[in-house]
Amino acid sequence: MGKLNVAIVGLAFGGFFAEIYQNHPDVGRLILFDTDKQREENLCRKMGIADRKKTFEDILKDPDIDAVHLVTPFTLHEEQSIAVLDAGKHCACTVPMGLTLEGIRKIVEAKRRSGKNYMMMETTLYTYQFFYAKQMLETGELGRIQFLRGCHYQDMEKWPDYWLGLPPMYYGTHAISPVTVLAGSRIKRVHCVGSGSMNPEYTKYYGNSFPVESALFEYENGLKAEVTRSLFETAREYVEGFYVYGSRRAFEWGFRDNDDPYVTTLIPPSEDARGGTYETENVELPFYAESLPEGIRQFAVGGCNFNPLSPDKPWFEEMGSAHHGSHPHLVHEFLRSILEERKPFVDEILGANISAAGICAHLSALKGGACVEIPEF
Repeated sequence: MGKLNVAIVGLAFGGFFAEIYQNHPDVGRLILFDTDKQREENLCRKMGIADRKKTFEDILKDPDIDAVHLVTPFTLHEEQSIAVLDAGKHCACTVPMGLTLEGIRKIVEAKRRSGKNYMMMETTLYTYQFFYAKQMLETGELGRIQFLRGCHYQDMEKWPDYWLGLPPMYYGTHAISPVTVLAGSRIKRVHCVGSGSMNPEYTKYYGNSFPVESALFEYENGLKAEVTRSLFETAREYVEGFYVYGSRRAFEWGFRDNDDPYVTTLIPPSEDARGGTYETENVELPFYAESLPEGIRQFAVGGCNFNPLSPDKPWFEEMGSAHHGSHPHLVHEFLRSILEERKPFVDEILGANISAAGICAHLSALKGGACVEIPEF
């Protein structure tokens, strides 16, 4: 099949994906765009790319561009995703899908109008850790899933203004996504509470006073998952983790983001004993690069030649080895879903459920933990 012409919009974080697209065998033209023209110039020169556009609108108007990967501030995701789809182009977008339920619904409608693919580029669903836990589930090692937990602790002090005071669950997808996919069911309702107090200067942006939010999600199949997200003034080392507890074994992320996970095995009691015993081991994970085209396998283990945020550092020092190897898998899934004329794994339905669950969780927190139903898309 033919190759795809792809535009990356937003080259700060988006710059980490540029070499992956450039080396992917399914990509023809690669167009790089950023409103910061110096950043754009630096990356284009470094990569030997002359194909550039003056404005975002020029990308939408170019009939030869097949797909657009949006790596822009989340405040722009709704309008830009709709614009890309309405321009007749396939759309990949960083998380979250949107910040309002109405905006998410409009993206779903635009995707259906256009007939093009929409993919929410959720990194945690393509990490080494998720691949390992998913394999444990599919082989029956976990047994029956009994409970799930997700967490994302991060301090956003001195990030751009649109982050300041953000309700934590608005950006909860990294913690919500893995437990939702492992649960194998749609989130249907949520109870959430906010905790702590925050710098009053930050509350003026979103009217949110909670630095931490903890939610209990209920799935249609009856499973439950607890998710905690912090953004400000909370002394906890960074981690985007998930934990799944089965009837036979459990998978738990390490204490720090790059720690090896723990796998616990339940050993049933003998006839003359009460209660089972446990064996726990620290597991070193494989890279899971074999499923990728040979030309981009290096990016699953941190092999990138240019770091757009800190040009003097390797990218894996800045980005945690490509969010645990997820970047090339995201690019590959997006491109192959288009060429194979199928939906991507994280399509508009799954993306909408996960993003809407975070929005509804904050609504619940504002109501003191009252139950909030998640709309269907």
